[in-house]
Amino acid sequence: MKISFNINGLPKTVEVDKNTPLLWVIRDILNLKGTKFGCGKAACGACTVHIDSEAVRSCSYAVKFAEGKTVTTIEGLGTEENPHPVQQAWIEEIVPQCGYCQPGFMMATAAMLEKIPNPTDEDIDNNIINVCRCATYYRMRKAIHRAAALTNDSSNPLNS
Repeated sequence: MKISFNINGLPKTVEVDKNTPLLWVIRDILNLKGTKFGCGKAACGACTVHIDSEAVRSCSYAVKFAEGKTVTTIEGLGTEENPHPVQQAWIEEIVPQCGYCQPGFMMATAAMLEKIPNPTDEDIDNNIINVCRCATYYRMRKAIHRAAALTNDSSNPLNS
């Protein structure tokens, strides 16, 4: 079945079984390797992407549901020259240890900040439920608060 959607600002059409998980389309067909496979059960969050600005676990999201939608992966969140405030905060707070789960955390954080621009620790606990085996949660919490500050600082060049 042919399925068309926009990914990271580019229109794409893929021909796959309509029930193929979006994760495998992203990684194996479109060759975007930033989105990771973790558990395959939508529990860990390593595969988090945005579908029409909503955080979605792509390992359990059939590609047929992406038809006509806008998909954003970690590769489309920002660029090396102009990182998204979440990516900049992750760098500033030196968050990653092994780094495997970090793209999913960043995608979940970016989606949360769209809805909750100044999250409390309780907001973070209730909304960022991904899993990190290296337990970098303390650094991630600092980075999430930093990303909120960067996002809300109109004098920040990242917001231009």
